[in-house]
Amino acid sequence: MTRLILSGCNGKMGCVLTRCIAEKDGMETVAGLDLADNFGGAYPVYADPTAIKETADVIIDFSNPAALSKTIALAKAQNIPAVIATTGLSDEQMAQVEALAKDVPVFFSGNMSVGIALLIELAKNAAAAFPEANIEIVEKHHRMKVDSPSGTALMLYEAAKNEKGPETEPVFGRYGRAEKRTNGEIGIHAVRGGTVTGEHEVGFYGSGEEIILTHRAENRALFAQGALKAAAFLKDKPAGLYSMRDVVREML
Repeated sequence: MTRLILSGCNGKMGCVLTRCIAEKDGMETVAGLDLADNFGGAYPVYADPTAIKETADVIIDFSNPAALSKTIALAKAQNIPAVIATTGLSDEQMAQVEALAKDVPVFFSGNMSVGIALLIELAKNAAAAFPEANIEIVEKHHRMKVDSPSGTALMLYEAAKNEKGPETEPVFGRYGRAEKRTNGEIGIHAVRGGTVTGEHEVGFYGSGEEIILTHRAENRALFAQGALKAAAFLKDKPAGLYSMRDVVREML
């Protein structure tokens, strides 16, 4: 049995994750970490990570950047692996994640979908095979999403950039630009509206032909399932920083 602590358990993704764990054999939620204590639910929820008495095999964090320090403190205190699925982290916070990975196994990804991991691999291969193409990335999310562009869009950019070369630069929209597009830029565009769960498109535009790679998330449960795959993957791993790419490689 894999025992889990959920950070951000009362948020939208936390609630979805709670339901998915309850329906999954071999996993259980033993405690939650959120803004307010609550001991009357399916499992106890704590506001203070130092107050958590339950022990777990893995922490899954679907909170927000402001709560990351609590997840890191808990992982250090219990010396247990952490799956960090929160996006919009600063460079300083990413440094904290990397520092934590020196002591415990840490799984970090801007997107917990296995399909997105495959999209990143496809985009990387397409950028290598179609070097003359102009690349544009478009991501769409619901109107309540705070960070922009999405962490996934930035992951797609990095995958393409690594193939196009070090002089590649991101261009976030083109308002106010009065110059021709160069082959060294990759456009990144964010759309916010309605209840869109998540859509990412990578377009490769060549001379007389184009390739469009698209991933659409139809519901949040797929991100929860991906986080559970990550938790199962991370259990018993040595200290280090892992990603969904490692999960896909192990699956293949």
